[in-house]
Amino acid sequence: MSTARPPAPQPVPISLEPSEGWHCSHFYYRFDRGVLAKLGPDGVRSGREEAIAILDPTGEGAPQRLQTSIVSGHKADFGLMVMDPHPLKIESVNQRLLASQLGPALVPTYSFVSITEISEYVPTLEQYGKKLVEEGDVEGSPAYAAKLKAYGDRLPMMNRQRLTPEFPPWPATCFYPMNKKRKVGENWFLLPLEERIRMMSEHAKSGMTFAGKVQQLITVSLGLDDWEWGVTLWAKNPQFLTHIVYRMRFDEASARYAEFGPFYTSYIVPPAEMLTHCHVG
Repeated sequence: MSTARPPAPQPVPISLEPSEGWHCSHFYYRFDRGVLAKLGPDGVRSGREEAIAILDPTGEGAPQRLQTSIVSGHKADFGLMVMDPHPLKIESVNQRLLASQLGPALVPTYSFVSITEISEYVPTLEQYGKKLVEEGDVEGSPAYAAKLKAYGDRLPMMNRQRLTPEFPPWPATCFYPMNKKRKVGENWFLLPLEERIRMMSEHAKSGMTFAGKVQQLITVSLGLDDWEWGVTLWAKNPQFLTHIVYRMRFDEASARYAEFGPFYTSYIVPPAEMLTHCHVG
């Protein structure tokens, strides 16, 4: 009988950086006009220049992604979306802003903390092949092989965009948090994986009809924030935001199992333009 011991488990490295993907935070603020008035013209002017430098996505030590936007409505005056492998590099933008000359006039109104991920519902190449057969393609046929190759060629790029996304150069954006229901008779987490995959596949097909109009990023916040996922949408026109959300509400995964938090709609601009729009300096 062998007395060989199984190999000892490898120690898990201690790090604040994910093994793949980036941390992601959304921050929202409003300006206290009374405090701004007390700063005086010179204080506001110098504070404005300091804030522009802090929010410069190309500045020295800037996080991997930093986007500023003007928020519609009374929920906030402006918002930030910040992404980086290190969470404290993201948080430093928030803290530097609050500690700046304009900091006393800033009132944080909302934030959301999450991490990028590749969803378990993204088909592997093997799963995609099985799906093609289920949809009527003959395994090994030229059509089957062409579709499988095309998907295999796209998959690395799509996964890279999910984990380390480039922000599209589009003017409108919308963020909202969401949960999957855990109610009696409507508990997403008790459904078989195959059933969840079926519904999420239907949901994905609805989203694909907006290719070239809307880009979506899903980040996971389970264990990190009050909601389970965050959804960020960018659109070529704000009307497309209403169109895609309405269309996808009819999918079973959304209509039956989704719960949504507050929506923050905003318009992407450089930091200086945001401050001018908000009559700061």
